[in-house]
Amino acid sequence: MDERTRLGTELSWSALGGDPALLDRVEYAGPPGLLPARLPVRDLARATVAVAGLAAIERAGLPGPVRVDEAAVATAFTSERHLRIDGRAPVNFAPLSRFWRSADGWVRTHANYPHHRAALLRALGLREESPEALGAAIGARTSIETETAVYAAGGLAVAVRTPEQWAAHEQGREVAARPLLTRERLDDAPPPPRTRPLRVLDLTRVIAGPVATRTLALLGADVLRIDPPDLPELPDQHADTGVGKRSTALDLRRPTDRRAFGELLSSADVLVTGYRPGALERHVPHRPGLVTARLSAWGDFGPWGGRRGFDSLVQAATGIAVVEGSAGEPGALPAQALDHGTGYLLAAAVLRALTEQDRDGGSRLLRLGLARTGHWLTHALPRSPDGEDTAGSPVDTAPHLVESDGPLGRVRHARPPVAYEGGPTGWSRPPGVAGADAPRWLGA
Repeated sequence: MDERTRLGTELSWSALGGDPALLDRVEYAGPPGLLPARLPVRDLARATVAVAGLAAIERAGLPGPVRVDEAAVATAFTSERHLRIDGRAPVNFAPLSRFWRSADGWVRTHANYPHHRAALLRALGLREESPEALGAAIGARTSIETETAVYAAGGLAVAVRTPEQWAAHEQGREVAARPLLTRERLDDAPPPPRTRPLRVLDLTRVIAGPVATRTLALLGADVLRIDPPDLPELPDQHADTGVGKRSTALDLRRPTDRRAFGELLSSADVLVTGYRPGALERHVPHRPGLVTARLSAWGDFGPWGGRRGFDSLVQAATGIAVVEGSAGEPGALPAQALDHGTGYLLAAAVLRALTEQDRDGGSRLLRLGLARTGHWLTHALPRSPDGEDTAGSPVDTAPHLVESDGPLGRVRHARPPVAYEGGPTGWSRPPGVAGADAPRWLGA
Protein backbone atom coordinates (compact mmCIF):
# COMPACT_ATOMS: atom_id res chain seq x y z
CA MET A 1 0.00 0.00 0.00
CA ASP A 2 1.49 3.41 -0.93
CA GLU A 3 1.67 6.16 1.67
CA ARG A 4 -1.13 8.24 0.17
CA THR A 5 -3.51 5.32 0.18
CA ARG A 6 -2.52 4.39 3.72
CA LEU A 7 -3.13 7.96 4.86
CA GLY A 8 -6.59 8.07 3.27
CA THR A 9 -7.60 4.78 4.84
CA GLU A 10 -6.21 5.80 8.24
CA LEU A 11 -8.01 9.14 8.18
CA SER A 12 -11.38 7.69 7.22
CA TRP A 13 -11.10 4.71 9.61
CA SER A 14 -10.16 7.09 12.44
CA ALA A 15 -13.19 9.28 11.65
CA LEU A 16 -15.32 6.15 12.02
CA GLY A 17 -13.83 5.35 15.42
CA GLY A 18 -12.29 2.11 14.12
CA ASP A 19 -9.54 0.10 15.78
CA PRO A 20 -6.26 1.08 14.04
CA ALA A 21 -4.98 -2.48 14.49
CA LEU A 22 -7.41 -3.60 11.76
CA LEU A 23 -5.76 -1.41 9.11
CA ASP A 24 -3.17 -4.08 8.36
CA ARG A 25 -5.96 -6.40 7.16
CA VAL A 26 -6.45 -4.50 3.89
CA GLU A 27 -4.84 -5.76 0.69
CA TYR A 28 -4.73 -3.63 -2.47
CA ALA A 29 -4.31 -4.91 -6.02
CA GLY A 30 -4.56 -3.60 -9.56
CA PRO A 31 -2.92 -0.89 -11.68
CA PRO A 32 -3.12 2.81 -10.78
CA GLY A 33 -4.57 5.54 -12.95
CA LEU A 34 -8.07 4.12 -13.44
CA LEU A 35 -9.79 7.26 -12.11
CA PRO A 36 -7.58 9.98 -13.63
CA ALA A 37 -7.94 13.40 -12.03
CA ARG A 38 -5.89 16.26 -10.66
CA LEU A 39 -7.38 15.59 -7.23
CA PRO A 40 -6.67 12.29 -5.40
CA VAL A 41 -9.90 10.57 -6.42
CA ARG A 42 -8.17 7.20 -6.54
CA ASP A 43 -7.20 7.48 -2.87
CA LEU A 44 -10.70 8.57 -1.84
CA ALA A 45 -12.23 5.66 -3.73
CA ARG A 46 -9.88 3.01 -2.38
CA ALA A 47 -10.05 4.33 1.18
CA THR A 48 -13.84 4.48 1.37
CA VAL A 49 -14.26 0.98 -0.06
CA ALA A 50 -11.54 -0.29 2.29
CA VAL A 51 -13.21 1.04 5.43
CA ALA A 52 -16.55 -0.41 4.37
CA GLY A 53 -14.82 -3.77 4.15
CA LEU A 54 -13.06 -3.29 7.49
CA ALA A 55 -16.35 -2.40 9.19
CA ALA A 56 -17.91 -5.52 7.64
CA ILE A 57 -15.25 -7.96 8.87
CA GLU A 58 -15.22 -6.29 12.28
CA ARG A 59 -18.96 -6.76 12.62
CA ALA A 60 -18.89 -10.33 11.27
CA GLY A 61 -15.97 -11.30 13.50
CA LEU A 62 -13.91 -12.42 10.50
CA PRO A 63 -10.13 -12.04 10.20
CA GLY A 64 -10.18 -10.86 6.58
CA PRO A 65 -8.30 -9.88 4.62
CA VAL A 66 -10.28 -7.10 2.95
CA ARG A 67 -9.39 -7.06 -0.73
CA VAL A 68 -9.56 -3.76 -2.61
CA ASP A 69 -9.17 -4.30 -6.34
CA GLU A 70 -8.38 -1.12 -8.26
CA ALA A 71 -10.42 -2.04 -11.35
CA ALA A 72 -13.38 -3.25 -9.27
CA VAL A 73 -13.42 0.05 -7.38
CA ALA A 74 -13.17 2.14 -10.56
CA THR A 75 -16.00 0.15 -12.16
CA ALA A 76 -18.22 0.46 -9.07
CA PHE A 77 -17.58 4.22 -8.79
CA THR A 78 -18.94 4.58 -12.33
CA SER A 79 -21.63 1.91 -11.96
CA GLU A 80 -24.38 4.10 -13.40
CA ARG A 81 -22.47 4.29 -16.71
CA HIS A 82 -22.14 0.51 -17.02
CA LEU A 83 -25.80 -0.28 -16.40
CA ARG A 84 -27.64 -1.96 -19.26
CA ILE A 85 -31.29 -3.02 -19.28
CA ASP A 86 -32.00 -5.43 -22.12
CA GLY A 87 -28.96 -3.92 -23.82
CA ARG A 88 -30.12 -0.31 -23.46
CA ALA A 89 -27.67 2.23 -22.04
CA PRO A 90 -28.90 4.53 -19.26
CA VAL A 91 -29.60 8.25 -19.45
CA ASN A 92 -27.55 9.79 -16.64
CA PHE A 93 -27.91 13.52 -17.28
CA ALA A 94 -30.79 15.38 -18.92
CA PRO A 95 -30.04 18.03 -21.61
CA LEU A 96 -30.55 20.91 -19.15
CA SER A 97 -28.18 19.43 -16.55
CA ARG A 98 -24.79 20.91 -17.44
CA PHE A 99 -22.47 23.91 -17.21
CA TRP A 100 -23.64 27.19 -18.72
CA ARG A 101 -21.82 30.45 -19.36
CA SER A 102 -23.18 33.32 -17.31
CA ALA A 103 -22.53 37.04 -17.66
CA ASP A 104 -19.55 36.78 -15.31
CA GLY A 105 -18.54 33.11 -15.21
CA TRP A 106 -20.25 29.73 -15.13
CA VAL A 107 -23.33 28.08 -13.65
CA ARG A 108 -24.05 24.39 -13.11
CA THR A 109 -27.67 23.24 -13.24
CA HIS A 110 -29.34 19.97 -12.33
CA ALA A 111 -32.64 19.26 -14.06
CA ASN A 112 -32.88 15.47 -14.25
CA TYR A 113 -36.10 15.34 -12.24
CA PRO A 114 -39.24 16.84 -13.85
CA HIS A 115 -40.11 19.04 -10.85
CA HIS A 116 -36.58 20.47 -10.71
CA ARG A 117 -36.61 21.07 -14.45
CA ALA A 118 -39.93 22.91 -14.19
CA ALA A 119 -38.63 25.07 -11.34
CA LEU A 120 -35.49 25.95 -13.30
CA LEU A 121 -37.49 27.10 -16.30
CA ARG A 122 -39.99 28.97 -14.14
CA ALA A 123 -37.24 30.83 -12.27
CA LEU A 124 -35.76 32.11 -15.52
CA GLY A 125 -39.09 32.99 -17.12
CA LEU A 126 -39.05 30.22 -19.72
CA ARG A 127 -42.16 28.36 -20.83
CA GLU A 128 -40.57 25.61 -22.93
CA GLU A 129 -37.60 23.31 -22.46
CA SER A 130 -35.00 24.70 -24.83
CA PRO A 131 -31.23 24.54 -24.22
CA GLU A 132 -30.75 27.58 -26.46
CA ALA A 133 -33.29 29.67 -24.52
CA LEU A 134 -31.91 28.53 -21.17
CA GLY A 135 -28.38 29.36 -22.26
CA ALA A 136 -29.46 32.85 -23.31
CA ALA A 137 -31.31 33.44 -20.03
CA ILE A 138 -28.34 32.38 -17.91
CA GLY A 139 -25.94 34.31 -20.12
CA ALA A 140 -27.85 37.50 -19.43
CA ARG A 141 -27.45 37.14 -15.65
CA THR A 142 -24.58 36.89 -13.24
CA SER A 143 -23.86 33.48 -11.75
CA ILE A 144 -25.11 34.50 -8.32
CA GLU A 145 -28.30 35.99 -9.77
CA THR A 146 -29.11 32.68 -11.45
CA GLU A 147 -28.19 30.67 -8.35
CA THR A 148 -30.38 32.83 -6.13
CA ALA A 149 -33.39 32.91 -8.47
CA VAL A 150 -33.38 29.18 -9.21
CA TYR A 151 -33.06 28.10 -5.58
CA ALA A 152 -35.82 30.51 -4.58
CA ALA A 153 -38.09 28.80 -7.13
CA GLY A 154 -37.26 25.33 -5.81
CA GLY A 155 -34.82 24.45 -8.57
CA LEU A 156 -31.16 23.54 -8.56
CA ALA A 157 -28.34 25.72 -9.85
CA VAL A 158 -25.06 26.90 -8.35
CA ALA A 159 -22.44 29.41 -9.37
CA VAL A 160 -19.12 27.80 -10.23
CA ARG A 161 -16.69 29.02 -7.60
CA THR A 162 -12.94 28.82 -7.28
CA PRO A 163 -11.53 27.01 -4.23
CA GLU A 164 -10.66 30.40 -2.77
CA GLN A 165 -14.18 31.75 -3.28
CA TRP A 166 -15.68 28.67 -1.61
CA ALA A 167 -13.23 28.96 1.31
CA ALA A 168 -14.42 32.54 1.84
CA HIS A 169 -18.11 31.62 1.54
CA GLU A 170 -20.00 31.21 4.82
CA GLN A 171 -21.08 27.68 3.96
CA GLY A 172 -17.54 26.83 2.88
CA ARG A 173 -16.21 28.01 6.24
CA GLU A 174 -18.84 25.97 8.06
CA VAL A 175 -17.93 22.84 6.09
CA ALA A 176 -14.21 23.35 6.69
CA ALA A 177 -14.77 23.58 10.45
CA ARG A 178 -16.54 20.21 10.65
CA PRO A 179 -15.16 16.66 10.68
CA LEU A 180 -15.60 14.22 7.80
CA LEU A 181 -18.63 12.77 9.60
CA THR A 182 -20.23 12.97 13.03
CA ARG A 183 -21.27 10.08 15.27
CA GLU A 184 -23.51 10.64 18.28
CA ARG A 185 -24.94 8.43 21.01
CA LEU A 186 -28.42 9.72 21.87
CA ASP A 187 -29.49 7.69 24.91
CA ASP A 188 -28.76 4.66 27.08
CA ALA A 189 -31.02 2.15 25.35
CA PRO A 190 -29.85 -1.43 26.03
CA PRO A 191 -28.16 -3.46 23.29
CA PRO A 192 -30.91 -4.78 21.01
CA PRO A 193 -31.33 -8.52 20.39
CA ARG A 194 -30.08 -9.71 17.00
CA THR A 195 -32.21 -12.75 16.19
CA ARG A 196 -32.99 -11.97 12.53
CA PRO A 197 -31.43 -10.15 9.56
CA LEU A 198 -30.94 -6.43 10.01
CA ARG A 199 -33.87 -4.31 8.87
CA VAL A 200 -32.91 -1.14 7.04
CA LEU A 201 -35.37 1.56 5.97
CA ASP A 202 -33.95 3.35 2.94
CA LEU A 203 -35.36 6.85 2.46
CA THR A 204 -32.66 8.08 0.11
CA ARG A 205 -32.39 9.06 -3.53
CA VAL A 206 -29.96 9.35 -6.42
CA ILE A 207 -26.56 7.75 -5.65
CA ALA A 208 -24.87 8.26 -2.26
CA GLY A 209 -27.58 6.94 0.06
CA PRO A 210 -28.67 4.14 -2.30
CA VAL A 211 -25.02 3.03 -2.68
CA ALA A 212 -24.79 2.78 1.12
CA THR A 213 -27.95 0.74 1.45
CA ARG A 214 -27.00 -1.36 -1.59
CA THR A 215 -23.84 -2.24 0.35
CA LEU A 216 -25.82 -3.12 3.48
CA ALA A 217 -28.06 -5.36 1.35
CA LEU A 218 -24.95 -7.10 0.01
CA LEU A 219 -23.98 -7.92 3.59
CA GLY A 220 -27.32 -9.57 4.35
CA ALA A 221 -29.60 -6.76 5.52
CA ASP A 222 -33.30 -6.68 4.56
CA VAL A 223 -33.34 -3.26 2.89
CA LEU A 224 -36.71 -1.73 2.06
CA ARG A 225 -36.55 1.43 -0.01
CA ILE A 226 -39.43 3.89 0.33
CA ASP A 227 -40.24 6.52 -2.29
CA PRO A 228 -43.16 8.96 -2.50
CA PRO A 229 -45.58 7.79 -5.21
CA ASP A 230 -45.76 11.23 -6.81
CA LEU A 231 -41.97 11.70 -7.01
CA PRO A 232 -40.56 8.34 -8.09
CA GLU A 233 -36.85 7.79 -8.56
CA LEU A 234 -35.50 7.93 -12.11
CA PRO A 235 -35.88 4.36 -13.45
CA ASP A 236 -32.26 3.86 -14.50
CA GLN A 237 -30.96 5.19 -11.22
CA HIS A 238 -33.31 2.91 -9.33
CA ALA A 239 -32.09 -0.08 -11.33
CA ASP A 240 -28.42 0.71 -10.77
CA THR A 241 -28.68 1.04 -6.99
CA GLY A 242 -31.64 -1.27 -6.38
CA VAL A 243 -29.82 -4.61 -6.45
CA GLY A 244 -30.38 -6.62 -3.29
CA LYS A 245 -33.26 -4.41 -2.09
CA ARG A 246 -37.03 -4.32 -2.09
CA SER A 247 -39.00 -1.19 -2.95
CA THR A 248 -42.31 0.24 -1.83
CA ALA A 249 -44.16 3.55 -2.22
CA LEU A 250 -45.61 5.50 0.71
CA ASP A 251 -46.98 9.03 0.86
CA LEU A 252 -46.20 10.22 4.38
CA ARG A 253 -48.79 12.98 4.03
CA ARG A 254 -51.55 10.33 4.10
CA PRO A 255 -52.61 8.90 7.49
CA THR A 256 -52.76 5.29 6.28
CA ASP A 257 -49.27 5.48 4.78
CA ARG A 258 -47.91 7.20 7.90
CA ARG A 259 -49.26 4.33 9.99
CA ALA A 260 -47.63 1.80 7.66
CA PHE A 261 -44.36 3.70 7.93
CA GLY A 262 -44.66 3.83 11.72
CA GLU A 263 -45.11 0.06 11.85
CA LEU A 264 -42.02 -0.44 9.73
CA LEU A 265 -40.03 1.98 11.85
CA SER A 266 -41.09 0.30 15.09
CA SER A 267 -39.09 -2.82 14.25
CA ALA A 268 -36.35 -1.34 12.05
CA ASP A 269 -32.71 -1.49 13.11
CA VAL A 270 -31.42 1.24 10.78
CA LEU A 271 -32.97 4.29 9.13
CA VAL A 272 -31.06 6.03 6.35
CA THR A 273 -32.37 9.37 5.06
CA GLY A 274 -31.09 11.42 2.15
CA TYR A 275 -33.62 14.17 1.58
CA ARG A 276 -33.13 17.86 2.21
CA PRO A 277 -32.48 18.45 5.94
CA GLY A 278 -35.74 19.04 7.77
CA ALA A 279 -37.92 17.39 5.12
CA LEU A 280 -38.51 14.10 6.98
CA GLU A 281 -37.80 14.76 10.63
CA ARG A 282 -41.43 15.41 11.58
CA HIS A 283 -42.32 11.91 10.36
CA VAL A 284 -39.51 10.17 12.28
CA PRO A 285 -39.94 10.36 16.06
CA HIS A 286 -37.07 9.28 18.28
CA ARG A 287 -37.10 5.52 18.77
CA PRO A 288 -34.74 4.03 21.33
CA GLY A 289 -32.34 1.52 19.84
CA LEU A 290 -32.44 2.85 16.29
CA VAL A 291 -29.33 3.70 14.25
CA THR A 292 -30.16 6.75 12.13
CA ALA A 293 -27.91 7.96 9.33
CA ARG A 294 -28.63 11.35 7.79
CA LEU A 295 -27.10 12.24 4.46
CA SER A 296 -27.21 15.70 2.91
CA ALA A 297 -25.48 17.63 0.14
CA TRP A 298 -24.18 20.65 2.02
CA GLY A 299 -24.47 19.50 5.64
CA ASP A 300 -27.33 20.20 8.01
CA PHE A 301 -25.73 23.42 9.25
CA GLY A 302 -24.87 26.87 7.95
CA PRO A 303 -26.83 29.06 5.52
CA TRP A 304 -27.11 26.25 2.98
CA GLY A 305 -28.09 23.62 5.54
CA GLY A 306 -31.64 23.34 4.21
CA ARG A 307 -30.73 23.32 0.53
CA ARG A 308 -31.06 20.44 -1.87
CA GLY A 309 -28.00 19.43 -3.83
CA PHE A 310 -26.29 16.77 -5.90
CA ASP A 311 -22.71 15.64 -6.48
CA SER A 312 -22.32 17.69 -9.67
CA LEU A 313 -23.51 20.84 -7.92
CA VAL A 314 -21.23 20.30 -4.93
CA GLN A 315 -18.27 19.87 -7.29
CA ALA A 316 -19.20 23.18 -8.97
CA ALA A 317 -19.73 25.21 -5.81
CA THR A 318 -16.69 24.00 -3.86
CA GLY A 319 -14.01 24.69 -6.47
CA ILE A 320 -13.55 21.09 -7.61
CA ALA A 321 -14.91 21.89 -11.07
CA VAL A 322 -12.36 24.69 -11.47
CA VAL A 323 -9.47 22.47 -10.36
CA GLU A 324 -10.54 19.77 -12.82
CA GLY A 325 -11.25 22.21 -15.64
CA SER A 326 -9.09 23.32 -18.55
CA ALA A 327 -8.85 26.14 -21.08
CA GLY A 328 -10.95 28.38 -18.87
CA GLU A 329 -13.87 25.96 -18.70
CA PRO A 330 -14.96 23.98 -15.63
CA GLY A 331 -14.56 20.22 -15.54
CA ALA A 332 -15.63 17.28 -13.42
CA LEU A 333 -14.18 14.36 -11.54
CA PRO A 334 -13.90 11.10 -13.50
CA ALA A 335 -16.76 9.69 -11.44
CA GLN A 336 -19.45 11.07 -9.18
CA ALA A 337 -16.91 10.33 -6.50
CA LEU A 338 -18.46 12.45 -3.77
CA ASP A 339 -21.64 10.40 -4.11
CA HIS A 340 -20.00 6.99 -4.28
CA GLY A 341 -17.33 7.74 -1.68
CA THR A 342 -19.87 9.12 0.78
CA GLY A 343 -22.05 6.07 0.15
CA TYR A 344 -19.33 3.64 1.20
CA LEU A 345 -18.44 5.83 4.16
CA LEU A 346 -22.08 5.83 5.20
CA ALA A 347 -22.28 2.04 4.98
CA ALA A 348 -19.12 1.76 7.07
CA ALA A 349 -20.49 4.23 9.64
CA VAL A 350 -23.71 2.23 10.00
CA LEU A 351 -21.81 -1.04 10.44
CA ARG A 352 -19.51 0.50 13.03
CA ALA A 353 -22.49 2.00 14.89
CA LEU A 354 -24.17 -1.41 15.00
CA THR A 355 -20.98 -3.03 16.29
CA GLU A 356 -20.67 -0.43 19.05
CA GLN A 357 -24.38 -0.71 19.81
CA ASP A 358 -24.11 -4.48 20.26
CA ARG A 359 -21.45 -3.86 22.88
CA ASP A 360 -22.61 -0.66 24.60
CA GLY A 361 -26.25 -0.12 23.58
CA GLY A 362 -27.59 3.35 22.88
CA SER A 363 -29.42 4.89 19.93
CA ARG A 364 -27.01 6.31 17.37
CA LEU A 365 -27.11 9.29 15.00
CA LEU A 366 -24.71 9.60 12.07
CA ARG A 367 -24.39 12.66 9.84
CA LEU A 368 -22.57 12.80 6.51
CA GLY A 369 -22.55 15.33 3.68
CA LEU A 370 -21.23 15.46 0.14
CA ALA A 371 -19.59 18.84 0.75
CA ARG A 372 -17.73 17.42 3.75
CA THR A 373 -16.45 14.54 1.63
CA GLY A 374 -15.46 17.12 -0.98
CA HIS A 375 -13.47 19.10 1.59
CA TRP A 376 -11.75 15.89 2.66
CA LEU A 377 -10.80 15.22 -0.97
CA THR A 378 -9.42 18.72 -1.55
CA HIS A 379 -7.72 19.32 1.81
CA ALA A 380 -7.04 16.13 3.79
CA LEU A 381 -5.76 13.83 1.05
CA PRO A 382 -2.39 14.86 -0.45
CA ARG A 383 -2.16 15.38 -4.19
CA SER A 384 0.38 13.51 -6.25
CA PRO A 385 3.55 15.59 -6.67
CA ASP A 386 4.30 14.00 -10.06
CA GLY A 387 0.84 14.18 -11.64
CA GLU A 388 0.27 10.42 -11.36
CA ASP A 389 -3.45 10.84 -10.87
CA THR A 390 -3.86 12.55 -14.24
CA ALA A 391 -2.38 9.64 -16.20
CA GLY A 392 -5.42 7.64 -17.20
CA SER A 393 -5.37 3.93 -17.96
CA PRO A 394 -8.12 1.91 -19.66
CA VAL A 395 -10.28 -0.09 -17.27
CA ASP A 396 -11.03 -3.72 -18.07
CA THR A 397 -14.56 -3.68 -16.71
CA ALA A 398 -15.66 -7.11 -17.99
CA PRO A 399 -14.55 -9.08 -14.89
CA HIS A 400 -16.37 -6.59 -12.68
CA LEU A 401 -19.76 -6.63 -14.40
CA VAL A 402 -22.49 -9.23 -14.07
CA GLU A 403 -25.79 -9.87 -15.85
CA SER A 404 -28.95 -11.27 -14.31
CA ASP A 405 -32.58 -11.71 -15.29
CA GLY A 406 -35.32 -10.18 -13.18
CA PRO A 407 -38.49 -8.08 -13.19
CA LEU A 408 -36.80 -5.34 -15.23
CA GLY A 409 -35.46 -7.73 -17.87
CA ARG A 410 -31.84 -8.60 -18.52
CA VAL A 411 -29.82 -6.24 -16.31
CA ARG A 412 -26.07 -5.70 -16.42
CA HIS A 413 -24.60 -3.98 -13.37
CA ALA A 414 -21.31 -3.58 -11.53
CA ARG A 415 -20.15 -6.21 -9.07
CA PRO A 416 -19.67 -5.08 -5.47
CA PRO A 417 -16.20 -3.63 -4.75
CA VAL A 418 -16.44 -4.51 -1.04
CA ALA A 419 -14.83 -7.94 -0.85
CA TYR A 420 -13.21 -9.97 1.92
CA GLU A 421 -12.37 -13.54 2.80
CA GLY A 422 -15.58 -15.34 3.76
CA GLY A 423 -17.80 -12.51 2.53
CA PRO A 424 -20.53 -12.38 -0.13
CA THR A 425 -19.58 -12.08 -3.78
CA GLY A 426 -22.89 -10.69 -5.05
CA TRP A 427 -26.41 -9.66 -4.17
CA SER A 428 -29.23 -12.05 -3.37
CA ARG A 429 -31.76 -10.44 -5.75
CA PRO A 430 -31.73 -8.39 -8.96
CA PRO A 431 -33.22 -4.89 -9.03
CA GLY A 432 -37.00 -4.87 -9.07
CA VAL A 433 -39.78 -2.57 -10.17
CA ALA A 434 -39.93 0.61 -8.11
CA GLY A 435 -42.76 0.53 -5.57
CA ALA A 436 -43.77 -3.05 -6.36
CA ASP A 437 -43.22 -4.55 -2.90
CA ALA A 438 -45.57 -4.50 0.07
CA PRO A 439 -44.61 -2.21 2.97
CA ARG A 440 -43.60 -4.97 5.35
CA TRP A 441 -40.47 -6.75 6.47
CA LEU A 442 -39.48 -10.16 5.18
CA GLY A 443 -40.77 -12.84 7.53
CA ALA A 444 -43.14 -10.44 9.27
